[in-house]
This record gives sequence, C-alpha cells and structure tokens, in this order.
Amino acid sequence: MQPSARALQPRVQRLILTRIIKSSLILLALSTTLEVLSIRRALSLEASKPPPPFGNQKVFIASLHWTDERVLREYWVPALRQLAQDIGRESVFVSVFESGSLDDTKGALRDLDDQLTELGIDHRVVLDETTHLDEVTRTRDASNTGWVQMPATKSYRQDWTDWFELQKDSWVPRRIPYLARLRNQVMEPLASQQSKGITYDKVLWLNDVVFTTADVQTLLATRDGDYAAACALDFKQATRFYDSFATRDAQGHAPLTDTWPFFRSAVSRDALMRGQPVPVASCWNGMVAFDAEPIYHSTSSSGDSLAFRGIPDSLAGKHVEASECCLVHADNPLSAEKRVWVNPNVRVGYDGTAYEAVNHGGVWPSVYAIAVGMWRNRLLRWLRLARAPVDWVVEARLREWKRVDSANVEPGAFCLIDEMQVLLWNGWGHA
Repeated sequence: MQPSARALQPRVQRLILTRIIKSSLILLALSTTLEVLSIRRALSLEASKPPPPFGNQKVFIASLHWTDERVLREYWVPALRQLAQDIGRESVFVSVFESGSLDDTKGALRDLDDQLTELGIDHRVVLDETTHLDEVTRTRDASNTGWVQMPATKSYRQDWTDWFELQKDSWVPRRIPYLARLRNQVMEPLASQQSKGITYDKVLWLNDVVFTTADVQTLLATRDGDYAAACALDFKQATRFYDSFATRDAQGHAPLTDTWPFFRSAVSRDALMRGQPVPVASCWNGMVAFDAEPIYHSTSSSGDSLAFRGIPDSLAGKHVEASECCLVHADNPLSAEKRVWVNPNVRVGYDGTAYEAVNHGGVWPSVYAIAVGMWRNRLLRWLRLARAPVDWVVEARLREWKRVDSANVEPGAFCLIDEMQVLLWNGWGHA
C-alpha cells in the first residue's frame, strides 16, 4: 500500500530541514576555516619580521618593585642588565624603586645596582625601608588624601591560618594613590637629568615580567615610534591575558575575555586579528613605552606635567576605583593626537612558563585558539553579555558624585570599576 501524499509531507519536510542544517553547518565550518587561515597568515607575516635596532633614541627605564625576588633573580635582573647594555650607556637611564618587601627583593636589586655601576650605566636604585605596615598605621588627618572609610567590617588573611579584621567606618589608606605616589618617585630622575641637559625620547615602564631585548625593540618601534603610548600583552597564566584593570579597548570597554581576541570593540579586535598595532583607550600590560614629551612639559591649565594619580577620595568612597596606569592615559594630551596602542607581537609573562607559552617560536595563537576564541567572543557579543550590569552600577555612582558638586569631574571615567582597593600591612585587598 503506497503512503499518501499527506503522510509523506512531514517526512519530506524533515529531510529538507536536515539537509538545510547540514549544509549550513558545512558552510559555517568552511567559513570559519577560511577565516582562521586568513588570520594565521596575517599573524605569521607580522611574527616573521625581525626586531628593528634601537637607533639613536634615548630611553628612560622605570620600574617599581615589591616582594618579587624570585622573578628578579631568575629573569628580570639579567634581562634588564642586557637591555641597558644593548640600548647603550650613553642612551639609557635606569630608575628603580622598591619599598618594604617581605622577601629579599632588596638584595636582588642591590646586585643590579652593583652591576649597573660596574657597567657605567646611569641609574638610580632606591631601596626604601618604609613598609606597608608603616603606611597603614600612620596617623590620618583631615589634610591627608588617599584614604577611604571601610564600607563594612571585613576579614583579611594574615597567613595560612590566621586572619585580621578591618572595622566598618575605620579609615584605611587606598592602594591606588599609594602606587601613584611611588610611580611619581620613580620618575624623579627625569627632572634631575634634564637639569644636566639630558632628556629622553621614550619612558619605558617594566613590571616584574619576563622579557627580552627583542621584545623591547619591537615595542619601541610600534608604528615607527609614533604613539602616545605602546603596550605589550601580559600573561600570568599561559594564554590568559592579565591586565584587564588598566586595559580599555578603542571604545573604552574593559576586555571582554581573558583569551584571544580579548576585545569587544570591532576596531581593536580587527587590528589584533591582523597582527597590527591595536588602538585602545588605555593599557599597561607589564611593559609600556610612553612618548616622553608630555612628562617634560605642562599639559594642562594647572601647569602640571603628566604624572600618575588616583581618582578623588570622594568618588572612591562610593565604591569605585580606577588604576593609575589607566588614568595616566586619560590625562595624557598625546592620547588624542597619537593614540594609545597595544602591540600584539610583544608578549611578556610573569614567570617563565607563561612567557614560553606565548613565545614558543611558532605563530601565536594556535589554530584551535583562534577558532574557539573567535566564536566565544562572537557569541558573547551576540548574546548581549558584553556589557555587564556592573557598568551600569559604576555609571550611576559617577552621576551621583557629579550631582553633589559641579566641580566633580573625572576625565578617566572609562577606567572606573566597581571595586574599593585598600592597602594592607601584607599587601592589599578589596573592601
């Protein structure tokens, strides 16, 4: 008995639907493969370019340290010594500041001090005896800035077994103004060198990261040196981007993910996929080079040159914070003219394992990482998960702060996050 046309209809519809789905999946797979191969070709081309020489530019190297002896002795001090030699002693100054470390970071930096002296390289290494305990126990008076009241009582780890408490409404020093003050101290030799008639073209900030001279050469040559600032990418775990606190894409958004291709902005993401310098609003990322001009010259009606700062205490009191390493780009007049860039061909790590994972000699990232990362990023944007509710919370607090006083202005609004960071005797914590 032959089935009726009506009985066949659902079966035919299912067959057609199945073929459509299969065809769509095949086309999607083919499209993804072609896109991944195109990206890999572009990345391979950029990765194959040799690092350019330093040329005649003069470089001021700046670095701030606390309790990082292991990476200093194993990687950083030898790399810094080699870098200074490669730049040339007539073209480099090294400024290092350490304060109150809990290990023998001072010993590692004394070794560096001795080595730079032996090599005849201009430098200043400051080993400050002031500890975090000194900072948190000093008396606050009404004229002090950089303090905030605890919004609630909170416990913090003292060691592996014991805890200590900070009470609600107690005054505690903020982490970011403290770091900004220390960074400005690192920059002090720029003025003393200028008084001797010596100026520098670039200021290179180095975190306690694993790096090579070639990394620095590539970074300084970003866009042939035409930038307000240029940053590396930094990784604390293999393939996991670290510095989301200071990084904002071309539209001012924090990174969407900590895996490639990181950004929500199409402008930033597209440049990254081509291996080209990535336009961003701000970055730091373990290694950053600044055009030194705004640091030497007045950049505002106040007559001040570019320096590090935190957001006002009155804004921080609303449970809002911003990195000094982001705010400096918001304050930099060259950011609008020459812009801020991430060079994706410069990747540093906070230990040897992380560095090797992203600098293994082949093209980075892998085909698999490109395909997965591309679709993960795409789906997050499509599903409207790119803008977290925290953004709205921060914006509401900023508006409330502005309403209190018309003089309340924060040019680095894109740097703000929903956090309160306080200094502790053994580090820092969230409040």
